[in-house]
Parts: sequence; C-alpha cells; structure tokens
Amino acid sequence: QVQLVESGGGSVQPGESLRLSCAASGRAASIDAMAWFRQSPGKGRIFVAAVKWSSGNDYYADSVEGRFTISRDKAKSTGYLQMNNVEIDDTAVYSCATSRRFDVATMTWLTTYDFWGQGTQVTVSS
Repeated sequence: QVQLVESGGGSVQPGESLRLSCAASGRAASIDAMAWFRQSPGKGRIFVAAVKWSSGNDYYADSVEGRFTISRDKAKSTGYLQMNNVEIDDTAVYSCATSRRFDVATMTWLTTYDFWGQGTQVTVSS
C-alpha cells in the first residue's frame, strides 16, 4: 500500500504561480512513476504530467507544457508540480497518483496507476 497526500492548493490569479506537493508513505519503494491528474466540471479526470521515479524523466500534457514542471525528491518520497503562469482553465481538483509499472504508452490512462491521493483544489480567477 502507498498512501498519498496532496497539499499546496489554493486560490490564485491568472499569471501567478503555485507549487503542489504529493507526499508518499507506506511502501514508497514500489513507486515506479508519479503522475498528476486534474478534474474540472465537464472534463472528467485528465492527465497533466508524469515523472519516472528513478530517472526523473518527465512528461506533460500539451495544455501545460512549458508552464508546469513535475519533479520528485526520492529521499523525501515526495513529488511536486510547479505551476507557473496559471490560467483560468487550470482550475480543477488536482490529484497525484503512483504506478508500480510505468510505460509512456499508457501513462495517460487512469488504470495505469495503483494509488491515489485525496486531491487538492486549485482555483484560478481574476
């Protein structure tokens, strides 16, 4: 079992920055990759970014490429999502998830991930 707890959400204005954290506990050694998804009304839960736990290789949805950066601190068993130049459309509940077996071909699929956090609300408004 891996327990995940997100933090860092809040209300910001367009153009500002926000950093989300995802703290893992339990069998964190089983983590092969961590990803962030977001869910907003009418859009379902969609892929945002993923990071390979061992190498740090990172992957992004087109909508956030160049604005968001995913990273992880293996020693702290914690992942991060740095959100820069946020837009109103970034408003969503952001959830982190971990996978025991990572493949870039399926990294956007919900079923790739074994454990999920509770989510943290990010609201971007002017």
